[in-house]
Amino acid sequence: MKSVFISFLGVLLLVSCKSGFAPKIPGETTYKEFSKAQKSYTTKDGKIAYVDKGSGPVLLLLHGVPTSSWLYRNMIDELAAGGYRVIVPDMLGFGNSDSPKGYDLYHPEAHAQRLIALMDHLKIDHWTQVFHDAGGLWTWELMKIAPERVDKLVILNTIIYPPGFQPPIRFKRGFFAKFAMSLYSNGISTDVMLKQLFDDGLMENNLTKVSYQGYKKPLLAGQTKAMYTFFTTTCNNLPNYTDIIRTIDKPTMLIWGKYDKFLVIENMRDEVIKDLQIQPENVHMLEAKHFIQEEKPRAIDRLILGFVGEE
Repeated sequence: MKSVFISFLGVLLLVSCKSGFAPKIPGETTYKEFSKAQKSYTTKDGKIAYVDKGSGPVLLLLHGVPTSSWLYRNMIDELAAGGYRVIVPDMLGFGNSDSPKGYDLYHPEAHAQRLIALMDHLKIDHWTQVFHDAGGLWTWELMKIAPERVDKLVILNTIIYPPGFQPPIRFKRGFFAKFAMSLYSNGISTDVMLKQLFDDGLMENNLTKVSYQGYKKPLLAGQTKAMYTFFTTTCNNLPNYTDIIRTIDKPTMLIWGKYDKFLVIENMRDEVIKDLQIQPENVHMLEAKHFIQEEKPRAIDRLILGFVGEE
């Protein structure tokens, strides 16, 4: 673990001189504006912030680690304009949601329970679930407890099977992991670490300073408890969801950035397509890496709208 930690710090040193950002785009939504438009619901574990926009059949969009609903900011309006009600939560411990003390609160099954509570609060019985990264964990857990609530699945570079799961860091619980998480919250190293994350997760990292602020501000506010649980638990011992995945009998679309080195589709592609019974016309490999919502938002919107509009 110490060697991993030393390499981790080495990355900081190597990229510390490259932490510049692209300029703001005219008319670009700021994180402050985005946050102001969010609503909130208080679960038994804490407040959940979420976007609720549009009307019609419901699309539930789930982010992963270490992002938030901000990841979908360039997709929400078009999906809503397409005739859908778009719900995009900040999961507990991320974005503008609460980050209570404790770690069991951030296990995948707890996240799934809170999603059900949120949708019950909104009086939404059925929806299409769109999910990215760790959103897959929360989706597979939700499929255990309320599969009848979800009509269709849209998979975006998500965690499915161990062969495809190549997280950038893994930690054991303790001092090194806590210190590493603190680096995400202290300002200068936050910029450096986020830049490295997006350098690795995008074909070309041309995110603006405004874009970075939306990922940076929650971290500066100390939103690292859920990340700590993810990097010290899930990344070391990925739950086996094979049995539950094989029971899913729902129309499913796979949209994947084929150059993703965190979630490698080629290591599990055949098994995923077979187990989820995904039709060939619903498999889409994009010229992108991990954060496909940043690289191909319009293309993903078009694919989702076409898929959910089918009878």
